[in-house]
Amino acid sequence: MPNAETAGEGRELSLVSWNVNGLRAVMKKEPSFQDVFAQLDADVFALQETKLQEGQVELDLPGYTQTWSYAERKGYSGTAVFSREAPLSVIRKIGSPVADDEGRVCALEFPSFWFVDVYTPNSKQGLARLDERMQWDERFRDFLRELDQQKPVVTCGDFNVAHEEIDLKNPDTNHQNAGFSDEERESFGRLLDAGFTDTFRAQNPTLEGAYSWWSYRMRARARNAGWRIDYFLVSDRAYDHVRDTRIMSDVMGSDHCPVGLTIEL
Repeated sequence: MPNAETAGEGRELSLVSWNVNGLRAVMKKEPSFQDVFAQLDADVFALQETKLQEGQVELDLPGYTQTWSYAERKGYSGTAVFSREAPLSVIRKIGSPVADDEGRVCALEFPSFWFVDVYTPNSKQGLARLDERMQWDERFRDFLRELDQQKPVVTCGDFNVAHEEIDLKNPDTNHQNAGFSDEERESFGRLLDAGFTDTFRAQNPTLEGAYSWWSYRMRARARNAGWRIDYFLVSDRAYDHVRDTRIMSDVMGSDHCPVGLTIEL
């Protein structure tokens, strides 16, 4: 692929990210994961919360390189990236003092950019894991900046935070809850300030009701009482290469829906 610094001379890529909340379960649903994957026809398809170990599934995805990152703990966390182009290199651990053995990162180097799939740790009920979450956020932010010194970065996944009040249905009652605490929101802001753009919000600055996750309780999805916690971020200098962003709320199978990005790189 051409150098991403040269606008207009790259290749248009369709990228998709989806927290499947258990890949084996989604493979058995209707439509199945394979059906959704074929329909979306992405150049790069990133998963979070695969919840499996090596050898537990066999996916027949002709034309794609499969890159997996497994948690040491069985049935927990995990990420994967399926790409039409084989990566030049892969990073699965970021050197975090916490959660680095949980399969939370799958970073692929391509000729003109880094693609980083992430499943950010949840701060848990009562913010019981908030301190660890803050340590993770700090290291992940530094990790992305290090990659960005080499070439532009596209990072996606479940960041487990709704950044602004517009990013969830009921902000007033959630300020002390995991995913909308002041600490998590400020930390996400520091990530953006480090040189990255929230592509969906940049293109839709005032759009309300655009969510990517809904609780299974109280018919939340039917009522669209959701949160936008799944993102595509790009290096600021690559934002001009973004052609489209989307939230695919009509795709079922998980408590999250896929989010997408079209970019020329």
